[in-house]
Amino acid sequence: MADSIIQWVETLPADNITVKVLKAIDFITPGQWENVTDFDAMIATVTGESNPRTIARIRDRAQRLALDPQQPYQRTLTLYKTIDKADGALAAAALANKVGEKISFLGFLNTITPKPDTVQSIDLLLKVAVELIAYCQLNGLQPNPVQFAQSLGENYQDAALMRMKALVCIDALLPLGTDFLTKIHQVIQGTDTSGITQNPVFLAVNQYLPGNNPQDKVGFLSQSFTAVEGWMSGFVAKTGITPESIAQSLGNFIQMADGKLDVIAALLDQTTNYYEHTGIQTVARAVILAAHGQIKAEPEEAIAAMQSPESAASEGDYQVGHSVEVWDEDEEEWFEAKIIKERLKKNVTQYKVHYVGYDEDEDEWVDGDELRSPVAGPLDDHGYGIGQTVKVWDDDEEEWYTAVIRQGREEEYFVHYVGYGSSEDEWVDLDEIA
Repeated sequence: MADSIIQWVETLPADNITVKVLKAIDFITPGQWENVTDFDAMIATVTGESNPRTIARIRDRAQRLALDPQQPYQRTLTLYKTIDKADGALAAAALANKVGEKISFLGFLNTITPKPDTVQSIDLLLKVAVELIAYCQLNGLQPNPVQFAQSLGENYQDAALMRMKALVCIDALLPLGTDFLTKIHQVIQGTDTSGITQNPVFLAVNQYLPGNNPQDKVGFLSQSFTAVEGWMSGFVAKTGITPESIAQSLGNFIQMADGKLDVIAALLDQTTNYYEHTGIQTVARAVILAAHGQIKAEPEEAIAAMQSPESAASEGDYQVGHSVEVWDEDEEEWFEAKIIKERLKKNVTQYKVHYVGYDEDEDEWVDGDELRSPVAGPLDDHGYGIGQTVKVWDDDEEEWYTAVIRQGREEEYFVHYVGYGSSEDEWVDLDEIA
């Protein structure tokens, strides 16, 4: 099954080379970017909500939206990962035979700057186009350079703005110099179509570029750049940044441990990862806002219904006094219990439960995904019913997944995995569920 948006965010590094580079750029061009890698914290920051139950509902709704194949979030995440992976591979190949022993940080900068102007210009053109496409996907628009340029100037913020600032600093000023706009125009005008369409990065993202033929796609690259070059030149003029000031700031943030090759290799591997890193944060922000908007628009009656014991399992919104069943992974069995307390720990709602028929010393704190509400409807001969929350065993992952039964037949059940899109729904055998 595909990773959830929560996993994408919470596996982001809190402090590595990529984060240090972004912090260095944010230091010289402050944009109020924070490297948020906790999904619930991001919900609170983006929405202003502080109620644990509301945050839990937004989290659950965001998971479903992000994994829905009809929504743009997975496609956009893939786009950001693809451009960074292709760009990183190209950079690594170009540098493989240039890195010597005991290279200092500034010495390393000398090895990567300048890259061949044509290769670097094409790389920047493609990143601009990918950003435009990603923005339009997230906002339900057809690729439109003019609309994108307007939003870039008026609405871009946080991780999205950080990404564009990093693009100018890392992919334009450092390798191409202060006259990067002129050099890129020379490439656009002086390079034949095949020189661009055979570029490895172009080949990696070709399927995402609009156009019926290579000429159309190259034309789109040119239009995309033309739309944003005014913002780029204005950004440089306003901040006064230069290749030298960028290099100095990076040197202040990154300590190269005596120039050891393993550290250099890590830097080579991570330096161009800023597109994926900030891209994940941008998509997470978009899906959180969408989930929050849906929940706020729901009628009060629907909200009340979702807070009832019968629907608690589907929304993760249990309350003190609810009768529940608690999953015991060691016993691979559900036990009857009652919720007696609730708390928020590390932005995760936990519940203290008392097991029916057991002494108080067996009471314990559990997470919401280990609970389910008893089924109100009829059960079949195997003890399962439609709408019941169950655990499904995955042999490949060697892990139990939470799911809801949608249909049943003989000794098979059609299940929907909680937090995943409908494309992951499947039939499972009786011996795979508990």
